[in-house]
Amino acid sequence: MLQNIGLPGLLLIAVVVLVLFGRGKVSSLMGEVGKGINAFKQGVKESSDDVNSAGKELTDEMNREDARRDQKLRDVTPHEVPRDRDRV
Repeated sequence: MLQNIGLPGLLLIAVVVLVLFGRGKVSSLMGEVGKGINAFKQGVKESSDDVNSAGKELTDEMNREDARRDQKLRDVTPHEVPRDRDRV
């Protein structure tokens, strides 16, 4: 349905909207649309910043847990093998 609307159709719609609502109403409406778009962009940016900081905190916590676990583990492999056991 909307694929058949060309440039003349869009111009006709714009003229009808201007006649019905007036220039002042349409310009204030467009200003509100612009403010809404800016608020949306800012919200998306803040949300992505929150996600990035949460991911960094989680990574830091996992690294601390790995360090604690590594401190608790100790090496039990013998460094020197007695020579008596090598002989059969």
